[in-house]
Amino acid sequence: MSSDPTGPAGPSFDLGPDHLELRSWVHDFAAEVIRPAAAEWDEREEFPWPVVEEAAKIGLYSLDFFATQSFEESGLGIPIAMEELFWGDAGIGLAIVGTALAAAGVRANGTDEQVMEWVPQMFGSPGDLKLGAFCSSEPDAGSDVGAMRTRAVYDEATDEWVLKGTKTWATNGGIADVHVVTAVVDPELRTRGQASFVVPPGTQGLSQGQKFSKHGIRASHTAEVVLDGVRVPGRCLLGGKEKLDARLAKAREGARAGTTGGGNASMATFERTRPAVGAQAVGIARAAYEVALDYARTREQFGKPIIENQAVAFMLADMATSIEAARLLVWRAAWMARQGKRFEKAEGSMSKLVAGEAAVNVTTQAMQILGGNGFTREYPVERMSRDAKIYTIFEGTSEIQRLVIARTISGAPIR
Repeated sequence: MSSDPTGPAGPSFDLGPDHLELRSWVHDFAAEVIRPAAAEWDEREEFPWPVVEEAAKIGLYSLDFFATQSFEESGLGIPIAMEELFWGDAGIGLAIVGTALAAAGVRANGTDEQVMEWVPQMFGSPGDLKLGAFCSSEPDAGSDVGAMRTRAVYDEATDEWVLKGTKTWATNGGIADVHVVTAVVDPELRTRGQASFVVPPGTQGLSQGQKFSKHGIRASHTAEVVLDGVRVPGRCLLGGKEKLDARLAKAREGARAGTTGGGNASMATFERTRPAVGAQAVGIARAAYEVALDYARTREQFGKPIIENQAVAFMLADMATSIEAARLLVWRAAWMARQGKRFEKAEGSMSKLVAGEAAVNVTTQAMQILGGNGFTREYPVERMSRDAKIYTIFEGTSEIQRLVIARTISGAPIR
């Protein structure tokens, strides 16, 4: 889509000069800096500080970059950048963009003043990098956000909130400077009784629990976050107490009337980020497809390149088609979100669902085309296949995306 997709000639899928420049800039960084380091940091399973530092030096890891691309007119800046970064490597890509999820949590639920105060503290500057972490999932409450047990209790005497509980699967959890934590403030209201809080740097009572050794995206730090009587000032409640009280009152009214009311802090964040997550999956799929295509053109068996075998050619055709379809769904959802259009058919969930499934299918097919080579770490599709699987799991499993879509198109309380 062009930067003016609804211009005089109607919708256009041509990228404008700004988008082409952005894509080239991020692609070059991914090719020259990320890809050469990908296998090493996957093996080390450590946060790739030196690579993120390089990203910060060129302005790729910065508040200015994410803010500029988030608010550009078409909404395509972030998906374009995400696809190129994750074409480079998913683990390192997630290390670079993981902070953006926490920033999205503040933007989705906070006031303008809170955004200005906390988001800059999540990025820092070259030589003094900072990180943000969004903490929502719990050991017994992943997809079932209504089962969340982390509690936030207001201490009126000190104007502080006291947080207690354990979060899990938190990107940058425990090593971040700023944590954004969702917690229950009214258990009777389940998901409608939740709110989001900022936990500032150095707050006592917050600690890192278990760091997870993962199947894929191993350069991205994922860990538990333990909140043991964490006390944060009242100003750290995103949106403010007056807004929270009004929302809870509306939700209680709705509960008495048998209707819904109020919103959910975690879901507000995920709705903003699903097209971007879908773009990440497209980047992984495209990378694997390109390796497989090049291999099929050069690998000879029975006296000819294997791409001349119909079975292989048809696999590549399916891979290319699924990547294009996923990208179009992602771009449409991103454009709709930027234009303020409602996802009347759960278009955000559609984009994430199709892109995540495409990433898994394409990387699996790429391994099949490479045969035994695809199963070794000598070729990158093995790592890409491991990285792809998480896109059918995190930020809403494929099953949850289907549930959201089904409920949206049917209007029925499907369970």
